[in-house]
Amino acid sequence: MHFAPDVIRTYGRLFVAVAALACLTAPVYALDQIVLRKDQREHEVAGRVLVEAEDGGLLLMAPDGVLWTVPPEELVSHKETDEAFKPLAMNELSARLLAELPSGFEVHTTKHYLIAYNTSKAYAQWCGALFERLFNAFTNYWTRQGFELRTPEFPLVAVVFADQASYARFAHSELGDASSSIIGYYSLATNRMTMYDLTGVQSLRAAGDRRGSPAQINQMLSRPDAERTVATVIHEATHQIAFNCGLQTRYADIPLWISEGIAVYFETPDLSSPKGWRNFGSINPSRLAAFSQYAERRPVDSLQTLIADDARFRDTSKAVDAYAEAWALNYFLIHQRPKQYRAYLQVLAEKKQLIWDNPAERLAEFTAAFGELATLETEFQRYMAKMLR
Repeated sequence: MHFAPDVIRTYGRLFVAVAALACLTAPVYALDQIVLRKDQREHEVAGRVLVEAEDGGLLLMAPDGVLWTVPPEELVSHKETDEAFKPLAMNELSARLLAELPSGFEVHTTKHYLIAYNTSKAYAQWCGALFERLFNAFTNYWTRQGFELRTPEFPLVAVVFADQASYARFAHSELGDASSSIIGYYSLATNRMTMYDLTGVQSLRAAGDRRGSPAQINQMLSRPDAERTVATVIHEATHQIAFNCGLQTRYADIPLWISEGIAVYFETPDLSSPKGWRNFGSINPSRLAAFSQYAERRPVDSLQTLIADDARFRDTSKAVDAYAEAWALNYFLIHQRPKQYRAYLQVLAEKKQLIWDNPAERLAEFTAAFGELATLETEFQRYMAKMLR
């Protein structure tokens, strides 16, 4: 999953997009000064206006990568300055992040990542190395597929808490009560991952385990019983890369079947391999097992409901099946319809922010890329039946 407040879609209905998507060679943007009133308090925010609605509502990108949705009733003033918009440098972003977090946090940086942590430095280093391996593998994969990615505009931020309890308290404002059951998440609003130190989870530890070095941590978390837990962190990190390298656009209408399907496709690391993954695109055993169970009761309109809207992903009674089918459909299309799949990804990458398609439009966009749904359903069933034998 990736997290975005439900308010995004509510505000999005107010917007008529006038936004321009970032180009590969970044243009110069003006820095705008915004004053908004929220919760009976005024807030000053500087940033780059991405969308300006006919009714005066705004979508603003702050220099730390945070997105602000400002409906017209909250906007107090809006002034364009002569100053150019510039993303915060790594040291500036570090200082701002540490000022926002509880006391006791430090920062570990890598080529692409800024990791704020109040656990051990060794665990922060382990996370940084894992994320960099994922970043390189992910970007290399899509480049080989012929998809032109861009360099992230902002450092990729991960916040790592020492334990589940302190993480849950911090995450409650974004996740609510779900913070006690979700081990990590990526936020579209802040562009950050938030998680906690997995080596403190008692069920993942064995007698004699030490947490003194990244190598020892890697050994602990490469055991089979830790695989799904680590896969969740990789899943969220995949979302962050996809939304920062131009594969997908934050606050654009990216269907969850493909956003989550891609994250599931990449989510299983091989920590015993120096590169992190032996073979991208290999079968995801847990998702295949879940799809096998779902296939026995799968309704005839399953593909249609998966593609038309995101309701099944948001329904806790249907989400496991939706994620399994999303993995299966992405796996099928990547391996059997690679050119059409790449073209469809390009269509999604160019979507404007805060414009939402209705179910008929989503289905029409899908069939324009892959052909009639009934024909595709027949091929999909035949392909998956061979995998399930």
